Amino acid sequence: MSQTATHQETAGALPDGAPKKKAILLVFAGLMVTMLLASLDQTIFSTALPTIVGELNGVEHMLWVTTAYILASTIMMPVYGKLGDLMGRKGLFIIAIGLFMAGSVVGGLAGDMGWLIVGRAVQGLGGGGLMILSNAIIADVVPARERGKYMGIMGGVFALSSVAGPLLGGWFTESIGWRWAFWMNIPLGILAIASAVAFLRLPKNTAGKPRIDVAGMGLLAIASTCLVLLTTWGGTTYAWDSPVIVSLIVGTVAAGIAFVFVEKAAAEPIMPLALFKDRNFNLTTIAGLIIGIAMFGALAYLPTYLQMVTGANATEAGFLMIPMMAALLITSIVSGQLVSRTGRYKWLPIAGTVIVGVALVLLSTMTPTLPVWVLCSYLAVMGIGLGMSMQILILIVQNAFPVSQVGTATAANNYFRQIGASLGSAIVGSLFASRLTELLTERMPAGGQAAGGGTNSLTPAIVKSLPAPIRDVIVGSYNDALTPVFLYMVPLLLVAVVLLCFVKEKPLATTIERDVVATTAEIDGSTHPTLDAEAASQQAVASDTAQPAEDDELDGTLLRS
Repeated sequence: MSQTATHQETAGALPDGAPKKKAILLVFAGLMVTMLLASLDQTIFSTALPTIVGELNGVEHMLWVTTAYILASTIMMPVYGKLGDLMGRKGLFIIAIGLFMAGSVVGGLAGDMGWLIVGRAVQGLGGGGLMILSNAIIADVVPARERGKYMGIMGGVFALSSVAGPLLGGWFTESIGWRWAFWMNIPLGILAIASAVAFLRLPKNTAGKPRIDVAGMGLLAIASTCLVLLTTWGGTTYAWDSPVIVSLIVGTVAAGIAFVFVEKAAAEPIMPLALFKDRNFNLTTIAGLIIGIAMFGALAYLPTYLQMVTGANATEAGFLMIPMMAALLITSIVSGQLVSRTGRYKWLPIAGTVIVGVALVLLSTMTPTLPVWVLCSYLAVMGIGLGMSMQILILIVQNAFPVSQVGTATAANNYFRQIGASLGSAIVGSLFASRLTELLTERMPAGGQAAGGGTNSLTPAIVKSLPAPIRDVIVGSYNDALTPVFLYMVPLLLVAVVLLCFVKEKPLATTIERDVVATTAEIDGSTHPTLDAEAASQQAVASDTAQPAEDDELDGTLLRS
């Protein structure tokens, strides 16, 4: 075996001679299963939670069923991204699926809230890897020019799960039991592991034993924990000026500052500060965080609004969200196809972010008498904007870095988007709750609160049963408390639009170049040739300066052992 070699992936067949179209589709199908697992698990318990906490006698711990998963997955995202770049992604991918399945078993067998929360946390430890590694593996096997079509479908998976999750959770709860929200993950996980073992052939990117940034991981975990708890508890469980919240703010800032100093000195930093020297990474990461605030800020409370204002039940409210998710699914797939066919991508997230801003303006004009079909059309407008921007931003980040760093860059970008989601839910929730309490106190007629059981115990069913004058006050208060919050987020979207205008539209690579070690044994047992780092750098420069060739091949390339 030669000492060094240029390893450039081009169109071709797998070692066994299988056509690359079939090979990529088999790999992609397995990745879709795992992404569906992780994305469904973020939404499936939203409709099942009232029944679960009642059965397990843990209403006071209900918040932790969701928070445990979000916290664990957020912490693990950068860890999986960096370790995947250092050690190879196949073994980590299987471990992540295994952890997710183990958490599902614990949750399915839980006899009390404590074990349920433990199960959800273990699921999160795996779930963070399912998201990141799926995106990074696509970058391992498909060049950037062809990657858009696949990432567009990945974006569609999130749209599907956003609707299917609550509906499945409700159906399980009302029929075969809520524990099947856990048990269904077992056969799907086995299928995903079998697909990974059979079809993934991924190279190892470094020689020798990797140097793990333990200190960086620990500090990032502390900062993430403090921030997620801050955004979850602030303004709801605890007042913003309470000692607990102030301590979390101090902890977030202190851990963040210490993290920066540790990363400067680390040999293999979990989130290299060099990432932030790339203009496209900075611009798309900030824009992604802002879009996360807008998307999850809206998604978190629109179902409640639909139930309270339109009188829809939980299932009907889920169906009313379908226009948004259908629009997101369609535009995400179409956007990916356009990028792969034309090689042009900068205009899509700019236009998409503008459309999201327009949707927020439209949502801010909602009234209790607005026809439901008009409201659904506003949601569809938001779906169009999100579908044009979300996955394309990840593609821009991946195209800015070599394959040896793509996992780390993807994980860092997704990490900040997840932080944006937490901030969005917290900020909107805090503004909405405080304004709602204020309006109900001002407007409720004498004796009205007693008739409703108090403002803290209002449910859609109770509101529907109240006398018309009291019901109208409550419905009007919900409308007037939430709709201005959408308008508050519009300036943020305008900032994102301006930032995205400065993105440099680098040509999308039509080949995959990598640094891999000669005759290394990968976790999957295969061996791969490697190339000299200087040669790789020269080729990367050549690739960046070359205009992407028109490629009629539908499926890009798959790397060869």
